Amino acid sequence: MANEYSLSDVLERIYQNQLGLEAALMELTLHAEQQGLAEVGDNVRGALWVIGENAGHIKQGLARLRGKA
Repeated sequence: MANEYSLSDVLERIYQNQLGLEAALMELTLHAEQQGLAEVGDNVRGALWVIGENAGHIKQGLARLRGKA
């Protein structure tokens, strides 16, 4: 069973999960902002910015693992 999943496959799944969580957080942020919780929205957007920055690094690392960079 261990041979079924390469490191790059597992990391790709984690990366996809990260993107899904980022999208869900943005939906909740928009809802919070519509309810007048601008400070909450600002805080979450700050965290989402970090997630977005890290996503670029993760994608580059995955490309290197797969021999595409």
